Amino acid sequence: MSLPSIYFNSWSEKYRRPFGAVQAGKSVYFSIAVDLAKIWRVDLVIQKDGDSFQELEMFPSGEDARLYKLKFVTEKKSGLYFYHFKIDGDDGRSGRKTVFYGKAGDNFGGRGRIVYDPAAVEQYQITCYDHPDPAPCWYLHGVVYQIFVDRFNNGNRHHAVYSPKKNSFLYATEEDDPYYIRDKEGNITRWDFFGGNLKGITDKLPYLHALGVTVLYLSPIFEARSNHKYDTADYGKIDPMFGSKEAFQKLIAKAQGLGMHIILDGVFNHVGADSIYFNRFKTYEEGGAYNDTGSPYFDWFTFYHFPDDYDCWWNIKDLPAVDKNNTSYRNFIYQSDQSVIHRWTQTGIGGWRLDVADELPDDFIAGIRKALDSHSNKTERKVLIGEVWEDASNKIAYGKRRHYLEGGMLQGVMNYPFRLLIIGLLNQSTTAGQAVRASLTLKSNYPPEAFHANMNNIGTHDTERILTVLGGDENKLRLAVQLLMTLPGVPCVYYGDEAGLYGRKDPENRRFFPWGRENVNIQDIFRSAIQCRRSDENLRAGDYFPFSIRGLFGFIRFRSEEAYTVMIFNATPTRQTIDLEALDDQTGEGKIKPLVGSLLASGTALPPYSFLSGRKDR
Repeated sequence: MSLPSIYFNSWSEKYRRPFGAVQAGKSVYFSIAVDLAKIWRVDLVIQKDGDSFQELEMFPSGEDARLYKLKFVTEKKSGLYFYHFKIDGDDGRSGRKTVFYGKAGDNFGGRGRIVYDPAAVEQYQITCYDHPDPAPCWYLHGVVYQIFVDRFNNGNRHHAVYSPKKNSFLYATEEDDPYYIRDKEGNITRWDFFGGNLKGITDKLPYLHALGVTVLYLSPIFEARSNHKYDTADYGKIDPMFGSKEAFQKLIAKAQGLGMHIILDGVFNHVGADSIYFNRFKTYEEGGAYNDTGSPYFDWFTFYHFPDDYDCWWNIKDLPAVDKNNTSYRNFIYQSDQSVIHRWTQTGIGGWRLDVADELPDDFIAGIRKALDSHSNKTERKVLIGEVWEDASNKIAYGKRRHYLEGGMLQGVMNYPFRLLIIGLLNQSTTAGQAVRASLTLKSNYPPEAFHANMNNIGTHDTERILTVLGGDENKLRLAVQLLMTLPGVPCVYYGDEAGLYGRKDPENRRFFPWGRENVNIQDIFRSAIQCRRSDENLRAGDYFPFSIRGLFGFIRFRSEEAYTVMIFNATPTRQTIDLEALDDQTGEGKIKPLVGSLLASGTALPPYSFLSGRKDR
């Protein structure tokens, strides 16, 4: 059988409609083109996640005998389906054979491939979600700024540091490079601090507002021993180095006055060993699970051999893991009227980002979401975003499929796959065509509301600084920032990236903000790109249709035939020319070319690391 004899494309509505994820209980229409001398049977082979495969016979279309069709009705319960095709036929040369058609070898959707070994078939995916679950408009149309609180700004007179912690050290100047003091086992023995605090953030709100920021995502603010605060010591208190609850309320009020929202970082999978709950070092007198089997917190933790052998996050003894199925812990975090979620959401924050969401059971996340939604009203809704590094639609964690994007849980996740796409394009490890395929796969796998609610980034506290990744090339950086601001999703700027900070991974990526030493050229890059997004409704709310033209990567952000924006990027070190005849949108439908051609002309040259845009409005 020759390859053109069988064809299917999961991104073309001629072959599969509707596009992408579908609501549970709805129908999906499949067609596959089979052009063989003899055909005995064509089957859709489909499996609901966790069940066995079904072979459903497809039949020729009345209009085109080569097109075999089938209507498939999904179950009313959300979940994933996986499918491929089985063809029993004869091409007139090699005799009767059974072949299979699944995803292409790169494991993306769209056009697939024929294989002869059923074990080699890569399954296509359909995501079935329970109900549309959009994030609030203030978030969807916003620009997020991630602040690592200790490293942003000290608002105290003469930069005095609030409540320095015992057995820690303060840097001599804010220009010092972060550095860890470790013991022979690699454990940090002295935590280091610069003294950033909530008052410092409040003081810089005018700067952030002028930059175009509308949402602040803060690293954890609750009391903890470390500088990063992912080792919570007391969920009921703001860390005294950051300030007081009154300082936090002032920050919220000032931010609201500028039309800005605040998202807190919820770290609920583990706590600190040095916490009121575990209290390994008796900082909190004699109580805590480590010291007392009668402690009210004892059942929160799993001890293999009391007290020194216990379950902890990634085997880090400083971070004992909490049993998320424990009723007492669930009451404490979200179920009771005085829970962590209720108490802090009442302060007026806009929502939460959940740390290591893969570690939290689905029903635990659903419980947080329900508690959060109880604080929403018609004029002000809350948002819940999760930390997931991969395609969150099909994530398996600890042997369990995660369903947190199917409605009633997370509204979106941190979009690390788009970060890899952007960096891959600029560092020449990803081609324009691969970027189209990768992004279309994400679009087709995610419920549409979640796809547009993902928190996009080109750097966070867990990654290298973008300027370091791009070798200090500001031309590359300009494209990276423009992509961040124009791709679908909500862009998030990591503090200091806009000031030109460099840094490899932790601790170098957590330098103090260089106030007075900012790279003004880079600030202009960010300010201009943010303004581009905020002034163009197509970029904030338009659908996404990517394409490639040889070495050029582009996309349309489409609201209607009368309102769309075309972006095209030359992320290569060589001059590239637009040739509309070479446009490939991976669907084979030809719908994109006229729209692109209406705003961008063939023959237009793009210098290395440059972009063009065109916009049509009513």
